[in-house]
Amino acid sequence: MKKLLYLSLILINLLLGADTLKIANYNVENLFDLSYDGHEYKEYIPYTRSQWNQKNYFKKLNNIAKVIKDINADIIALEEVESLKALKDLRLTLKRKGLYYPYYKIANAKNTTVKVAVLSKIPFVYTKEIFVTHSYEYRNILEIKTMIEDEPLYIFVNHWKSKSGPESKRVVSAKKLRQRIKQLGMNNNIIALGDFNSDYEEYIRFKRKRRHNDTRGVTGINHILGTVNYQIESRKAKIHKFDLYNLWYDIKNPQQRYTYIYKGDKEALDHILISAALLDKKGLDYKTDSIHPFEKRYLFRRKSIYRWQLTWKKPHRHLGKGYSDHLPLVAEFTIKDTNQ
Repeated sequence: MKKLLYLSLILINLLLGADTLKIANYNVENLFDLSYDGHEYKEYIPYTRSQWNQKNYFKKLNNIAKVIKDINADIIALEEVESLKALKDLRLTLKRKGLYYPYYKIANAKNTTVKVAVLSKIPFVYTKEIFVTHSYEYRNILEIKTMIEDEPLYIFVNHWKSKSGPESKRVVSAKKLRQRIKQLGMNNNIIALGDFNSDYEEYIRFKRKRRHNDTRGVTGINHILGTVNYQIESRKAKIHKFDLYNLWYDIKNPQQRYTYIYKGDKEALDHILISAALLDKKGLDYKTDSIHPFEKRYLFRRKSIYRWQLTWKKPHRHLGKGYSDHLPLVAEFTIKDTNQ
């Protein structure tokens, strides 16, 4: 057992380049496989008039793999993966491109249409799924524990209810996540990331989008997870022990806080939230100014994100071009020797 742990630590040091850990998140927009199980969106039923076929599937895999390879994260969280088969096919495509992720997991205990997943260069201590509810309306949260040097790191991959539903739907997911984090204890290194379908200041957007506000102004991301008003300028202020810090505030220009563009407006639907333990300048710690949307030129088409392309005319057909309607989000963490 000790020998196995020693070898794992050597592997981690080699993979991380000794002093940094790169974490990323990417909503890959409907990565469906070619098996029919009855839960697919209409445009992703394989081998129909929509032309979701082997050619377009392989093109989608290769395009998403290109993005992930260019990011080259140590751990990357994914949203909108249909199945373990789709995740394995993506992993194999990456391996053929020269990027190998030995460890992977998808939250597939509940047969929702799309699911969250993770690819990692670092071994898992364990993975588990958090059932928000047993309804198919809510996707499970994926919990991962890993070790960085001698410190545990807990990662939670989220994909909350879309804006087709009111804020009360997202509050349900937020409460379940907060409950689990409180069980672990906020003195731990905790990263909650994913597509929260919420702005980093969702409580302000409520003033303009009242149809979402069925909670009297309470938001999942801001009030339940405690991410309100922790500006980078006041990082010395003590964060409440049960609150999380939204790394978007580490970007001074609000126009650069986005991973999504809707009708010309930039939106931050994807987030990386961290516990205070990752801001204490001890051991594993967030690297200041490292958070950023991944903005390679090929991910844009004119002023829009170059999403996976379907025809406008119905029945929608796949054109075999594009990537995702979201940009990836990337942050780095420093690894310091706690024995020095």
